[in-house]
Formats: sequence, structure tokens, C-alpha cells
Amino acid sequence: MGKIPITVLIPCFNEELNIRDCLDRVLWADEILLVDSFSTDRTLDIAREYPVSILQHEYINSAAQKNWAIPQAKHDWVLIVDSDERVSPELREEIHALFDGVPSKDGYWIRRKNYLLGRQVRHSGWGNDRVLRLFRKDLGRYQRKRVHAQVDLQNVGELNAYLLHYSINSVSQWLEKINRYTTWKSQDKFESGFRAPLLQGLIRPELRFIRDYFVKLGFLDGFSGFLIAVMSGMAEFLMSVKVLSLGIKSRGLTRRDP
Repeated sequence: MGKIPITVLIPCFNEELNIRDCLDRVLWADEILLVDSFSTDRTLDIAREYPVSILQHEYINSAAQKNWAIPQAKHDWVLIVDSDERVSPELREEIHALFDGVPSKDGYWIRRKNYLLGRQVRHSGWGNDRVLRLFRKDLGRYQRKRVHAQVDLQNVGELNAYLLHYSINSVSQWLEKINRYTTWKSQDKFESGFRAPLLQGLIRPELRFIRDYFVKLGFLDGFSGFLIAVMSGMAEFLMSVKVLSLGIKSRGLTRRDP
């Protein structure tokens, strides 16, 4: 099996525990482009053991980082792979078969198997996850959002094989991620004009728990499903509180203006 004429783009920051396994799974690509946010651990030392091109760029948010890097890919097609993801052998073979011919679409959704603390989550809203990660570099760009941005494309298809996503390896890492993401999401919400955070903070955490644990069958995932429902509800509450604090701060600054 020869090299596939695409660029695999891997954003990273301090991923010494992940980067080797991630790179091992994409050596079939003709170009691997590592976009580093000035890591301070051994990430780059490990990466230099592989045939990769390394770019460094100041991190603002995930979408902005990827949009900066995409035009610098050598090939017309890019595959975005995060450091905590692994390309399965089945996905590699499906991509190889796709590029044996001429892709009929401008981009492709890829399904993900998500793992929490080392165990696959099959329900809880995590079991039907998919991301648009394989696309033409001249057409695909991420939405201008701080968090949960997707690639805007119309002519898209879907692949059958999976990305393997090892997103949460410890509760402390999870709490840090929730804090970071709710900060970004609250800023997006506030700038879009959202002004009912108190009401949402009282109602949505409970509704999110019910949705993830009961409607999305999280109880079938055992303790993992319970954790997801609790953490999701907490994230909704934190996001609402942070939007509320942004509003209070904004009103305070306005009153102090001459």
C-alpha cells in the first residue's frame, strides 16, 4: 500500500503522552503536518523522530488554529486528526480506496468511537458522534466559533469506518476541559446576544442530565453514563454563570464610561 496523496493535519500542545500513538497511525499519508502551539514538554522531540513537517503558531482557539494551518497543506485534500484520536486500520483502508479513484464529494463525515477513562461509551449522546474531518483544502474552513466549530461544506458524504477518540483519561483532565470549554462557549453565547443565563442555569442542567442519562440511554453505559450526565449538567450551569458574569462585567464597564 503506497502513500495516500493527502495531508494529515495534527494540531497539538503538550501532547507527549499521545503524539507517538497518533503519528504511528497516520504514516500512510504522503504529508503529515504538525501544528504546535509552542509545547513545553517532549511533544516536538518525539515528533521529530517521524517524517513530519512542524509548524508553530500561537493558539487562539481550535477553529482559528486549524483555519490558519489548512492553506499550508501540500495536498488538495486534508484529514484533521487531533492528538487524542487514532485512525483505525479500517478507516485507513477506506480512505485508501477512496483515493484509488476520484472522490465524488468535497468532504466526508467520519464517525467516532469515544472512550472515557479507557472504556468505550456506546450511548449517552456519545455513541452517534461524527465529525467532518476529510475535505478539500480550498473549500473547507471551520466556523468562526471558539468551541464546537464544524467545517462548512455542502457537497459531503460519509465514511463507514471510525476514528478512535480517547478524549478523557482522568477526572481532573475532564474538569479542566469543562472549565476551558464553558469559558469559550459563554463568550460565544454572550457575543451572539444571549441574555437569559439565570433562567437557563436553573433549568438546563436538570434537562441535560435527563436527556443524557435517560433519553440518550446513558444508564446503559453504567457509571460512565452517570458521570457524563452529571458533568454535562454541571457544564450547562457553569456556562450560564459565566454568561451572567460577562453581562454584569459589561454593565459595570458601561456605567464607568464617561
